[in-house]
Amino acid sequence: MDAGEGGNVRVQKVRKIFQRFDANGDGRLNRQEMAALVIAVNPRVKFSEEQIGAILDEVFRTYSDYIQGDGGLSFEGLLRTYDDGAGDVDRDFDALRLRLDDSDTAATNPASSSITDERERTDTVPLSRRKQNAPPWALSPNNGIVYDNTWRLVEDLQIIIRRLETKYAAKRKDNGLGGATDASSELAWSRDFGLGGGSIGSDGEIARRIWEELGQDYVTFRRELGEIQAKADRSSTPDEVFDAYMGIGRTLFDHALYVEALSCFKKASDKKPTDPRPHFRLGNTLYVLGQYPEARDCFISALDSAGMSQNRYDFLLPYIHVNLGVALEADGMLLNASEHYKEAAIRDPKNFKALKLLGGALYGVGEYRAAEKALMEAIFLKNDYADAHCDLGSTLHAMGDDERAIHEFQKAIDIKPDHVDALYNLGGLFRDIGRFQRAAEMYSRVLTQQPGHWRAQLNRAVALLGAGENEEARKAFKEALKLTNRIELYDALRQLKRLERKKSVSTNVGEKSTPALQNSGSHAEEEGSLVIEATRFRQVSGKTTPRQWLTHALDIRHFQRHTRLYRCSVTNVKREFSERQLPLLSSGDGATGKFIRKEELEKIMRRLLFYVKPETFQGAVKAINGRILCVLDSAVSGRVDVGMFLATIAPICAGSQDTRKRVAFDALVWRAPKEVGAISKGDALQYFRCLRAVYLPSQGGSASLEVHPNDADVSVSFSEFVEMFDDNDWGFGLLNILLKLESSDRARHGRKTCVVCSRPITGLWFREVSLHFNLCSDCYSEGKVPASVKQSFYYFKEYRSRAAAFKDKLRFLSSRPPTKDV
Repeated sequence: MDAGEGGNVRVQKVRKIFQRFDANGDGRLNRQEMAALVIAVNPRVKFSEEQIGAILDEVFRTYSDYIQGDGGLSFEGLLRTYDDGAGDVDRDFDALRLRLDDSDTAATNPASSSITDERERTDTVPLSRRKQNAPPWALSPNNGIVYDNTWRLVEDLQIIIRRLETKYAAKRKDNGLGGATDASSELAWSRDFGLGGGSIGSDGEIARRIWEELGQDYVTFRRELGEIQAKADRSSTPDEVFDAYMGIGRTLFDHALYVEALSCFKKASDKKPTDPRPHFRLGNTLYVLGQYPEARDCFISALDSAGMSQNRYDFLLPYIHVNLGVALEADGMLLNASEHYKEAAIRDPKNFKALKLLGGALYGVGEYRAAEKALMEAIFLKNDYADAHCDLGSTLHAMGDDERAIHEFQKAIDIKPDHVDALYNLGGLFRDIGRFQRAAEMYSRVLTQQPGHWRAQLNRAVALLGAGENEEARKAFKEALKLTNRIELYDALRQLKRLERKKSVSTNVGEKSTPALQNSGSHAEEEGSLVIEATRFRQVSGKTTPRQWLTHALDIRHFQRHTRLYRCSVTNVKREFSERQLPLLSSGDGATGKFIRKEELEKIMRRLLFYVKPETFQGAVKAINGRILCVLDSAVSGRVDVGMFLATIAPICAGSQDTRKRVAFDALVWRAPKEVGAISKGDALQYFRCLRAVYLPSQGGSASLEVHPNDADVSVSFSEFVEMFDDNDWGFGLLNILLKLESSDRARHGRKTCVVCSRPITGLWFREVSLHFNLCSDCYSEGKVPASVKQSFYYFKEYRSRAAAFKDKLRFLSSRPPTKDV
């Protein structure tokens, strides 16, 4: 039996049931006949008269459109009750021991669809009844259903969707997964124009269903959906076809049938390419399916179409801007997203969700003051907005206002006790301020909500360790290991073991320091170590990196790693200014250079860092904004000298030393008013002053970096530029040290560990030649030495590999090596 026959058989079963209880043969089921039906199909239930009366009252009230006068419920009304899930046709038919004969099955055309039969019986339903049961969007004057034919098609679609959802719920129940989740919960921003099917981002997750698990039932649904779409194609006018596909697509989307909704919105957009609504809906659906770049393109198309509609679709613009911002944020583009959130808030000042999203995006790029203002406005509009309180708490914590941050996190938890983000972030705040026991409690509550949250488990272990509960911390570490195999967990466990081994040896060194050492610049840093002033650190040879320069190089190397610029080829940087047409602006204050808005600069950064994940890119932009853009845009104008920016990042991108300098020089040539293969001395001095402000802020600028009026007339060639670049006092001479760190990052030195931090030494290895202890590059740069060895001066030799150290062992070294002051 095919699906069409199955649908007709179902109708005939209902007809048999109806005829069985239509005792007077008037074509209606009165209250006595309906009571007999209810009792007969539930033989194991003993109903009281009150219960039967309540059931009948509910049926006759709900299906009043199928009742005429005092006659009772029509056959169509009984069939509708089964369609609405009030009963199981097959179960009731079998319980009554009814049978279908040949005349019943031959009464209808076996090739016809069940939807056709059900359409015939529902044509008599008044339009007002359809509207009464319709979703809110269908009645919208701007975006609702227009034609009666669409109402009928949507009603047919709802019938087959209800059947599919019933099958899905039954299958999940059989598998012990519970019933189907509600896919039409409150939307992220608007019931009428939001993404639908659940919230986005921090508001929650969109309900997703794997319909393919239903097998043949899903295939049958797809076939019946195709029949409904065929009816839509046969509509008399293009406007009716468009309205039908929009209505069908919205209905499918509301029930989490996203793949099917996608095809409907595509057909609607083909019918009216200049209408922004199908593009907007298409973008929403693509976003839900995880196709973020495609969703972003659709929202841009919707924005362009709405802009050309002569204010007809102005009501839609705030929602397009918000959803476009969300799509951009999913790709890591927070600066661009924040601009669209701002535009949405301007067009709709009461849009508290746009303000909340704006605050979250600004927080993500490190603009904490602006983020606080936006989040406060969102809370003013909706005081019980838990997500806004949570984001405000994170912002205040980043600004150092911990008491207010705790208050906001607690508000979010009071509003929504199971708010995982608020609990997790509050735990992080307690951990940062040393309230480890409270932090562990917060992480435990997170794990109650999400047992698989490995980060919460790991942070709980750290908090327990801080609280002195080492055994509980060890158990928490092991639980985290069961959840994930990330290398951070192994490092943490290894460090925990080392700390436990050193516990019996460690003492409070600060109290044991001699007056001589205290007066010479030493002080207790931590148990078992001292921090020595720089003048007491000596190098055995000129090949050993001076401590103070290593400190700056390590800081730059950390910035490289955080932004992932160490993987960005410097040749790609050159392509940005030599091969692309950039949307340049004037400086606004007459300054020389080629300027660009920060949002456009973010697009350049996304092209350069194409290989990183969106969340990693967000962190990179935040770091770049806080270190480079704040220097280049000190006036907070929103404009950045793009040539200066590219020249600034060139030294820390991947490539040879000469190539990095060449690209930096070419970027400066490109930004000059006249590109003549050279730059002015004024531009060169401005560049080095900017470079040192970004990477060597504690060093400051030399007096020789002051730009004089005559410097604009002095040309600087590439060779002269390189000479200025390599100068330690007013250039960027530590590039050699940075390259050394890059090449030795992954170097291992066997089982050598740092005597201060007990970690395995990787990268540069510094050995004290007279006292024979080893330091890692971090402890060496910080001037840390073990407290057990005290002397006036320390002499270090640098090794980049085990082979170099082995060769050094073979040489005869004097007991007092020649020294060289720092």
